[in-house]
Amino acid sequence: MYLKRLQMKGFKSFADTTTLDLEPGVTVVVGPNGSGKSNVVDAVGWVLGAQAPSAVRSQKMDDVIFAGTSKRSALGRAEVSLTIDNGSGVLPIEFSEVTITRTLFRSGDSEYAINGVPCRLLDIQDLLSDSGVGRQQHVIISQGQIDAV
Repeated sequence: MYLKRLQMKGFKSFADTTTLDLEPGVTVVVGPNGSGKSNVVDAVGWVLGAQAPSAVRSQKMDDVIFAGTSKRSALGRAEVSLTIDNGSGVLPIEFSEVTITRTLFRSGDSEYAINGVPCRLLDIQDLLSDSGVGRQQHVIISQGQIDAV
């Protein structure tokens, strides 16, 4: 099992649909300051169910929705999809790929889906509970924490 794809639209600095295709093994996100590296990490935590705005470096949860620029207007929603390769059958679901999607609207409404089927956050947590992936089970090491490890 591995993270296969991360797709973000309207999430923080990613106004347009941005897709990162990942391969098995170690993945490193490299770029200059301000390029959105930390926003990629935030997107993974957020789609897996982070509930505290501080968990995604925000003051309030709707701060994750693209706020606009001088040349581009703000968007009305943020959406992140994380596709997991389940070829090994680690996840208790009969799909070789599982896509978890979270959408947050500026109104405050939120939606979750598994393979396009609406669900609850609890359903996602149950699906991931024995896999080592999930809101409280994965570990993301940021650049500032490497020395501590």
